[in-house]
Amino acid sequence: MSEHPIATGARFVGKRIQRKEDRRLLTGRGTYIDDVVVAGMLHAAFVRSNVARGQILRLDIAQARALPGVFAVYIAADLDQLGCQPGNPVFDMPGCPSPDNGLLARTDVRFVGDPVAIVLATTRAIAEDAVALVEVDYRAEAPVIGIAAAQTMPPVHPHLPDNLVNAMDSGRDDEIDAIFASAAHVVEDTIRNCRQAHMPMETRGLVAAPDGTGELTVHAACQSPHLSALHIATAFNMNQHQVRVIGKDVGGGFGLKMSPQRDDMAVIAAAILAGRPVKWIEDRLENLIAGGQSREDQMSVRLAFDADHRLLAADVEYDCDFGAYPYATQSSASLVTPMFPGPYRLPRYRWKAKGWYTNTSGLVPYRGPWMLEMFAREAMFDVAAREMGADSIELRRKNIIGKPDQPFQTAAGFVLADISPRETMELAVSAIDVPAFRRDQAHAREQGRYLGLGLANGIEPTTVSFGYFASDMAHVRIEANGRVTAMTTTFSQGHGTVTSLAQVIAERLGVPFEDVTVVEGDSSQIGFGSGAGGSRQAVAGGGAAIKASDLLREKIQRIAAHAYNASPEAVRIENGVITIEGAPEVRSSVAEIAQIAYVAPDRLPHDMEMGLESQYRYRPPPMVLANATHACICEVDVETGKVSILRWVAGSDCGELINPAIVEGQIAGGVVQGIGGVLFEHLRYDEDGQPLAVTLKDYLLPTGLDVPRIEYQHMCTPSSTPGGFKGVGEGGAMISPPTLVNAIADALAPFGKRWLNMPLSPDRIVCALEQ
Repeated sequence: MSEHPIATGARFVGKRIQRKEDRRLLTGRGTYIDDVVVAGMLHAAFVRSNVARGQILRLDIAQARALPGVFAVYIAADLDQLGCQPGNPVFDMPGCPSPDNGLLARTDVRFVGDPVAIVLATTRAIAEDAVALVEVDYRAEAPVIGIAAAQTMPPVHPHLPDNLVNAMDSGRDDEIDAIFASAAHVVEDTIRNCRQAHMPMETRGLVAAPDGTGELTVHAACQSPHLSALHIATAFNMNQHQVRVIGKDVGGGFGLKMSPQRDDMAVIAAAILAGRPVKWIEDRLENLIAGGQSREDQMSVRLAFDADHRLLAADVEYDCDFGAYPYATQSSASLVTPMFPGPYRLPRYRWKAKGWYTNTSGLVPYRGPWMLEMFAREAMFDVAAREMGADSIELRRKNIIGKPDQPFQTAAGFVLADISPRETMELAVSAIDVPAFRRDQAHAREQGRYLGLGLANGIEPTTVSFGYFASDMAHVRIEANGRVTAMTTTFSQGHGTVTSLAQVIAERLGVPFEDVTVVEGDSSQIGFGSGAGGSRQAVAGGGAAIKASDLLREKIQRIAAHAYNASPEAVRIENGVITIEGAPEVRSSVAEIAQIAYVAPDRLPHDMEMGLESQYRYRPPPMVLANATHACICEVDVETGKVSILRWVAGSDCGELINPAIVEGQIAGGVVQGIGGVLFEHLRYDEDGQPLAVTLKDYLLPTGLDVPRIEYQHMCTPSSTPGGFKGVGEGGAMISPPTLVNAIADALAPFGKRWLNMPLSPDRIVCALEQ
């Protein structure tokens, strides 16, 4: 398809255009799940286990059922009548041992927060009062807490032989042992991440409304209405057209809301049994103990270098805590271990990866779920530099690839192309002025102050195109009045897709940005697409929007050429105005062409269908790569352990930027989450499996005082996709932890310790220094 010339005045891509949705959201006119009200709606609340592992000896719901205002109290046997299969059709890995996960606990409980019963009542308050009246007696058993326990203790799920969810490896490589034996330098250690919650501003929630025809409408705080509809239809053995999922505004997802979890399904089942609409809004306590968790994983890394500090080999073992009922049995290792080589020349690489069941809340992918590959690699680079007496930046320079080295095949088999790791690193390094910082650092140490500089390089695999993520769709229509309506399979949780795609469509069609309306969030309005997840929406959704818009533009040109006796190649469209090259007296508008298309079929070219609309299902490449280098300067108070971030530079190559302000917002959000994961956020369990962070007093989050102003440095290496876009949603969350950890380690280098176990909270820093 030919590219259409677009005048400079009609450029929208690349502009910092104010988001279309901001005024509505900032003036309180958003529609979140708790704003949804359906006639006859009941409210749901869960009875949840207060022991991590145990047998249910007695479950008495009589008092709860008798409470005025209670419609029903359902237990596992009630919901089991529907035959729901809550496994995840999108993310379950074939052949993996799955838990026998009913919607509610049947005979035993397997983590604190495991749902045991569900109450439906006329108000949420009455439902919660009824929950308090349900009596449950348990015989507690010793829980499996942590990866080490999972490897030796009895299985979390009694029907399984052990706690191993899955295991993968790169295969046998005997030569790699010889490489390590003869290497000039070998560095090894284990990096342990800490468990985190997703912490969206809006917790999970839904309104499930069955009707008498056997159809089901679900209003959901989700990331993809289509994936959610597929999951629900599969679980309840319904035809897909019987399930409609509607999403309006969503206050954050980060992976938590990709598709329904066990308790979401339990609410839907309760609504079907009751024959009434049911609303459930997760409270913050539920969110922290049962909403799904992530990041509890570890990686043991060995790196071999030659005498000139060039990488020779890496040997990696990865373990991940899946909890009791993970969102999916597919291991994060599917990307953690293959992406470990990153943007470096690594000749030989061997890896193993395992996932484990434990008696804790289930694993749910969290923004950049393969983050530990970047964290472990970049932290170990700094450890290696200190051990070898090398400068960490120079060590990276000797091993990193740049644009001239591409295409470049990594030791894990990925082909790197259209990225700029070396160039982006130099961009960030030059912004920092490293020699000046080292002088300041030395002077500060003389005064008893400890400053540190941290840097990390990373590649973000975006728009991974496989299975249900293989394609996205856009349907673009010019209405009879000349305005543009686009329906897409993208879905925003703050991503600004309504604005970004409107910029893309307006530019490709040559119409005013204000005339384009993008409609998302209804599984019944457009064909299947995977929505938000995997940093895919600009590439996959943008590619579909470009292709559909180009088809529609060609139709406009053909109609205009036919109407004004010109060739289609001579038709120009800019700002909604149509002109003919070489015929300045001819001037029309997109609205006039729309009138012809809809109400004057005799003026259309022969055999052309009426109307002005087109749709395109776009399949992106298997993986579109973006890259970044972040650097930060921090100060550590060795008496209190407080870490103060003084400066943060984010150098990134996200391809063509549709809206730089939105891109920078995505980077900033990820950086803040990474800072939280290193310094504050820690979901802990005691030896009895009791969660120790159940309120926001216990689970600390970064505030505005903890986050510096972020300095953005952009490079642009276009991808091979339409528009040259790349993803950006997860990169900031993955690269910020090693950046900050390296800065802290650099600050505290005089103390001769390694800082590889998260979180680096003030008390842990002080304790480590005192030891």
